[in-house]
Amino acid sequence: MIKAIIFDFDGLILDTETHEYEVLQEIFKEQGSELPMSVWGKVIGTSSDFNPFVYLEEQTGRSIDHDHLTRLQKEKFEKRISAEAARPGVEDYLMAAKELGLKIGLASSSSYEWVSSYLKSLDLIDYFECIRTSNHVEFVKPDPALYIEAAKCLGVKPSECLAFEDSANGALAAKKAGMYCTIVPNSVTVHLEFGETDHRLESMAEMELEKVISIIESRN
Repeated sequence: MIKAIIFDFDGLILDTETHEYEVLQEIFKEQGSELPMSVWGKVIGTSSDFNPFVYLEEQTGRSIDHDHLTRLQKEKFEKRISAEAARPGVEDYLMAAKELGLKIGLASSSSYEWVSSYLKSLDLIDYFECIRTSNHVEFVKPDPALYIEAAKCLGVKPSECLAFEDSANGALAAKKAGMYCTIVPNSVTVHLEFGETDHRLESMAEMELEKVISIIESRN
């Protein structure tokens, strides 16, 4: 029986991932190159030492001003994300979880500062009883530690949790932790190849939370 839901953050609650990728693509095109999804997709939802501007140098065969492009990337991203709302259905799911008496947690490979600042600006932070981020574990997704720690914090077993994810690395982490996992890809992660999952939605707005839970529990 599902007693808790645990949300990812980037790309699931707030679609930072699409904006991040599109900003990088803009910069790459301005430099006469491109950043393939086959390359970028591997680092979505996890922590990596991959540097897109080092990759850009390798592709173009010329040196670039990393500091300038890093500032440009940040400026372009912040301009885009400042007008962004939560993805459709997110708050409906959070309200429904409260009404159903479910515990609500969050597990993100990003930092606590990053996650909490956006949750506050979206006025969603008070829904979460527990938030686990890269500040709380040694290894982030696809390692299961974030989800295991979130379940401990909520006082439930991993097998009693339903995770919501948008990335392949995140879904793998949830399944490794022993949780159910529903994926809700965004316009970038929809192109990724996912491993084992329990359900897939194009948007949380297409199906009520109670129905999703009913479908998953009926299969197990």
